[in-house]
Amino acid sequence: MQYSILITGCSTGIGLEAARMLQDRQFLVVASCRKQKDVDALKAQGIKHVVQLDLADSNSIAKGLEETLAITHGHLFALFNNGAYGQPGAVEDLPVDVLRAQFDSNFFGTHELTTKVLSIMLAQGYGRIINNSSVLGLVAAPFRGAYNASKFALEGLTDTLRLELFDTPIKVSLIDPGPIESHFRANALTALKDNIDMVNSRHQKGYEEAIARLSQEGVTSSQTLPASAVVKKLIHALESKRPRARYYVTTPTYAAVFMKRVLPTCLLDWVMRRQGA
Repeated sequence: MQYSILITGCSTGIGLEAARMLQDRQFLVVASCRKQKDVDALKAQGIKHVVQLDLADSNSIAKGLEETLAITHGHLFALFNNGAYGQPGAVEDLPVDVLRAQFDSNFFGTHELTTKVLSIMLAQGYGRIINNSSVLGLVAAPFRGAYNASKFALEGLTDTLRLELFDTPIKVSLIDPGPIESHFRANALTALKDNIDMVNSRHQKGYEEAIARLSQEGVTSSQTLPASAVVKKLIHALESKRPRARYYVTTPTYAAVFMKRVLPTCLLDWVMRRQGA
């Protein structure tokens, strides 16, 4: 049987690399993108099956899944919930509608798609759900409140889902990457400039640092890994008879997990404050 998988957020980075690598491993890959221009771009790059799916739009989710099932003949072995973006900004500067938009894409849309797919998996008697979270779903960092909150929520929901599915053939895993080569910083910079009133904020210095960090191009740290490092964990979650509940990627993620376990909160706060904006 050829294993089928739906991947969200495939325009760049982890999602695109996952689509490429899994297609090379003979998976029946259905990649999805929010914008039609990205759908066209992926097809031009050799990804055979690409659908448009916007996680912030219920109609788009339903239509994208319907098109996916037409390709996979009504069955789906796996769902890789990768689609997300980062909304920088101090918590006090976050308009409610901006925070809501972050959750619509990073959390509510993922939940809506997952519940639709889960009913299919339960009916067919097998399936894998892998949610791509972040080191910032494990520890908080300043000026990342919206993204932190969406990923903390995803971690909690995924853990609960795994507990509730213990007596079924459905396997649920989380992947927690740290810094990965992608367009994440560029997209976050756009979200910062478009949605946060930095001029009238008391965090002027922090925003200057954030803009400088997010404006850097290419690999900015020796601890940054290529997207393939995440996909290798994804492959284990898909192909192993006993997939892990959690997969950590990059040294900063392992360090964050260790510090959260052994450091008192005041010391962990001190470490994370030093990460800057």
